[in-house]
Amino acid sequence: MEPLTKQPKTLVEQTDTQTAAPAAMAAEFLEPQPSVGQAVRAYTDHTRKQREDEMIVRYLPLVHKIVSKVVTYLRPPLSREDLVSAGTIGLVKAARDYDSTRDAEFKTYAFIRVRGAVIDELRSWSFAPPNIKRQFDQAQEISSRMMERNGRLPADEELAEHLGISTEKMYRIFETARARHFLSIHGDTGESPMLGQILACSSTMEPDQQIEREELLEALTRAIQQLPEKQRRIIVMYYQKELTMKQIAAVLEITESRVSQLHATALFKLSVRLGQENE
Repeated sequence: MEPLTKQPKTLVEQTDTQTAAPAAMAAEFLEPQPSVGQAVRAYTDHTRKQREDEMIVRYLPLVHKIVSKVVTYLRPPLSREDLVSAGTIGLVKAARDYDSTRDAEFKTYAFIRVRGAVIDELRSWSFAPPNIKRQFDQAQEISSRMMERNGRLPADEELAEHLGISTEKMYRIFETARARHFLSIHGDTGESPMLGQILACSSTMEPDQQIEREELLEALTRAIQQLPEKQRRIIVMYYQKELTMKQIAAVLEITESRVSQLHATALFKLSVRLGQENE
């Protein structure tokens, strides 16, 4: 049998072979490519993520600063680490949700969100056993009644006598229930005005909110001025000067535990006065 000979390609086949390689190369450029809009969005998302990370790192010390003001209110099993964790989550959410075209400057916005997260964490725990809460409520009721009758809050010794306990035990009740004061001043417990929002950046408030803020600040100022001198100084140094209990103790030349007692008692008196202002 004669060997098969390879037939020469036709003109059409030669043309197809010659154009196959260039066509394959051209096909690569015909595949869908990212649009300009997609590229811009990807760049914007990356830039925003980078900016969020930078804000989180920059303001992380704010979390620790806020938590350091709250450790006085802690009761086991809640720990400082729990509050730092909650505050950090609040900071991350603030960085993610922040809109510079609508919100106040980020520092103010972050402060509100972080503090809110810390308060929520505090609120989720029980701060005082039922008997402490009962005695605390009784102390508030007696103080309000005596204030209405006499035009002033009772002295510590008077209140303790009406409660039938020693002043030392009364102070321990106030210290144990101190977180409740923190929430009533900085959050919503239904017991006194929500000063946390009132003390926020006033430039973002509506006119009616601004008026309410000014009224509550006036009420708070009056209530602080009517505190005994040492308690008033502690409130100013702790909340306005941002001194620690230890630093205040050094200034007043008393023990840190005594500062804690006076601080708790001052908060109790403020909550009674502000509660009456809100009625």
